[in-house]
Amino acid sequence: QVQLVESGGGLVQAGGSLKLSCAASGGTFSNYAMGWFRQAPGKERECVAAVSRSGGVTYYADSVKGRFTISRDNADNMVYLQMNRLTPEDTAVYYCAANLRPGVFSIVTKAADYNYWGQGTQVTVSS
Repeated sequence: QVQLVESGGGLVQAGGSLKLSCAASGGTFSNYAMGWFRQAPGKERECVAAVSRSGGVTYYADSVKGRFTISRDNADNMVYLQMNRLTPEDTAVYYCAANLRPGVFSIVTKAADYNYWGQGTQVTVSS
């Protein structure tokens, strides 16, 4: 059983930056592919970024490519999402998720494929 706790959300002006953190516990962190999802009111949960177990393979949604960076530290059981040049369209609750995958280079982008979720952290971008 893996527990995930997100932090780092908040209110920021358009054009600003935030860095989200997700602390994992209760499992062997390096066995999990990780993802960041977001869900805005009235919208489906979408994968904005994902990273493989090794950290060597990443995925970004087109809407955040070039602005967001996902990274992980397997020694400290942490995954991060650096968000730059934020826009009001980035306003959402952001969730960290973990998927137990056998492949070191596997990427998971579907919410239904993730086994564990954090409680979410609110990101609000004002115009």
